[in-house]
Parts: sequence; C-alpha cells; structure tokens
Amino acid sequence: MSITLDLSGKTALVTGCKRGIGKAMAEALAEAGADILGVSASLGKNSEVEKAVKTIGRKFYGYQCDFGNREALYSFIEKLKTDHPIIDILVNNAGTIKRNPAAVHSDAYWDEVIAVNQTAPFILTREIGKEMIKRGNGKIIFTASLLSFQGGINVPGYAASKAAIASLVKAFANEWASKGVNVNGIAPGYIETDNTEALRADEQRSKSILERIPAGRWGTPDDMKGPIVFLSSNASDYIHGTIITVDGGWMGR
Repeated sequence: MSITLDLSGKTALVTGCKRGIGKAMAEALAEAGADILGVSASLGKNSEVEKAVKTIGRKFYGYQCDFGNREALYSFIEKLKTDHPIIDILVNNAGTIKRNPAAVHSDAYWDEVIAVNQTAPFILTREIGKEMIKRGNGKIIFTASLLSFQGGINVPGYAASKAAIASLVKAFANEWASKGVNVNGIAPGYIETDNTEALRADEQRSKSILERIPAGRWGTPDDMKGPIVFLSSNASDYIHGTIITVDGGWMGR
C-alpha cells in the first residue's frame, strides 16, 4: 500500500469550525485535498473559515446547529444525510466550557457542557459512523483535552465531558476497527484560543502553566494541522482507539 497524506476526493465534516482549533483543522484538511462541511452554532455566510477553504481551492458547505439542542441536532443530521450522503471524515471538535468552582457549579452549566461536549458527538458519531460501516471505511477524530486525563480547576463539567470523550474513542474503536472505521482523538494542550483566554489573562496561572510546558510556549491552533491530516489519511490505517497529545510535552512532564 502506498502511504499518502493526500485527501483528494474526500469529504470531511468539521464541527465547531468557525474559529480556533476547528478552523485550523478545516483548513488543514482542505490543504490536503478534502472538501469541507463546516458546522458551528453561529456560522454565517462568507465566514472566515469558508473564505480560507475556498481560497485553498476546495469546496465549503456551511451549516448552523446548536449542539445543546437535541431536536436541532437530529434535524441537522437529517439534512446532512440528504445533502451529502457520503462523509469520509468526521471531526468532532465542537465544544464549550463553563468555569465555576465545583461547589457552585450549577445544574444548567453541567447540562449545557455535557450536551454539547459529550452527547452531541456521541450521536453524530453513531449516525454518521453507521454509514461508514456500511461502506467499510471512514475516519473519525474527536477533540479530547488534557482534561481527558486530569481534573482541572473550576471546570468539573468540562473535565467530566472530556474524560468521557477519551472513553468513547476507545469504545467506538473496539467495535468498529474490524469494520474499516478508524476512531481516534487529539488532545490539545494549552492552546491560544477563546477557551483559554481567562487563563492567559491570569498572570499567575499563565506563568505556572508555561513553567510546566517543556516547549516553553502556549500552543496555537495551527499545531493541530499535522495530527488531523495524519489521522484522516491512510497513514493512520492501523491506529485505533488512540489519543494523540499535542501539548508541547505537558503530559511527558
């Protein structure tokens, strides 16, 4: 078999694609040759990610969906199946975070985070994955987190959801590896995105975080480009149930 990172002729669905890590992943997959189906809660026409993908020379189809609303999620899935019956690559990147100490972390915060970060990607994977199984091939990549392995501070709902994602990666892979579908994950470290703005603004927390990163810097969304293309390509055909940490060496420390 010839090993290639070329994704020409493939169609990739990237959730949470409007900015940050999701936008970088969509761009990377387009650079590798894939057409992009992008979805975010507030994705409008002529978005920055759409412009970037089209500038690369690939097709972009944009959708809006509130993943915290299950009815909206199922409506989105039905429309997606009608518009694009074949999805070769699914990137479960959409997520949210709510910060509050555990003692005052409200039910509303918990429910929203679990719905968006855990329930929605499970449903998407099940519904799109069953079509991949019928065809005998497909690539599914979840965005996990360092908090898939650690507890974090003041983000109990987020930590719980990302720990669940790590287990879902393994659970799906155990069932689908023999059916030609690869399910893996990427765990970003501390990356310069909206989700980490509060941490980076806290001088003391930011300093303590940087001191623990062997690479000596915060990551950027572009650091996810190589791993997402690799896990979407045939170069990763024998990789199942694995989470790649892209963290500047944090977990090694």
